[in-house]
Amino acid sequence: MSQTVEVTASASGTFAIGGDLTVNRLGFGAMRITGPGIWGPPASRDAALETLKHLPQLEVNLIDTADSYGPDISEELIKEALHPYKGLLIATKGGFTRHGPDLWAPLGRPEYLRQCVLMSLRRLGIERIDLWQLHRVDPKVPRDEQFDAVAAMQREGLIRHVGLSEVPVDDIEAAQKHFKVVTVQNQYNLVDRKSEDVLDYCEEHNIGFIPWNPLAAGELAKPGSVVSNMANAHGVTTGAIAVAWLLKRSRVILPIPGTSRVDHLLDNVAGASVKLTDEQFKELDRQGRNATAR
Repeated sequence: MSQTVEVTASASGTFAIGGDLTVNRLGFGAMRITGPGIWGPPASRDAALETLKHLPQLEVNLIDTADSYGPDISEELIKEALHPYKGLLIATKGGFTRHGPDLWAPLGRPEYLRQCVLMSLRRLGIERIDLWQLHRVDPKVPRDEQFDAVAAMQREGLIRHVGLSEVPVDDIEAAQKHFKVVTVQNQYNLVDRKSEDVLDYCEEHNIGFIPWNPLAAGELAKPGSVVSNMANAHGVTTGAIAVAWLLKRSRVILPIPGTSRVDHLLDNVAGASVKLTDEQFKELDRQGRNATAR
């Protein structure tokens, strides 16, 4: 590899979530600090805790988790490693139940959403969640009932800002009648563009867009590919190139690659310092769209 890069999330630039919570744009997703199928404890508790403790050193100050990761375990480890969260924004989610490894089911009953918030407050050791996100809109419950419940908790002071996850534009606009939507967390990466219209909407309305599964590149990351060649040229991993592409794609994108290992964390954060040329960005974009279309 021909270059080395400084490992710091500050190189990703900043974004003010809700207009008043300024974070470095490259964050951390805390889903992978759990066991297989996002169920149970991590293979190495010590490694997961060490990874979390490295985040402030790397100026990663946006940490995204959920009560369903483990369940409960991700939030508990975050508290153990990082409480009292000086200079950190801990964002969590609720409304997604767990019944076993890789099993997820939405539950949007108002009383359950309140329970989610109260239990996350307890596990994280805080009195207010600065960013709470509805993990899924439950199709079995009128969405206005779900949004009303969240708005009530915001008025009560349990939640500072509200976000949504895996939603179309229609849901965002419906939720805006109940509370200000400050973030949207949808699956999005180099080869998954289903949420392009949602991203464009977020950019137009200055809503933070948090892409989950941000490092996926499929065949584009194999040896000899354009992503692999760019990674070699910049002295980073293919995942770091995926991060760099996301950061250049839109000023409102807040990538949250996750891992339970410090070496992988360093690889991912290095993407914040990679400055793709316009030509490199366009080539990655073209190949990503072609891969999506197949």
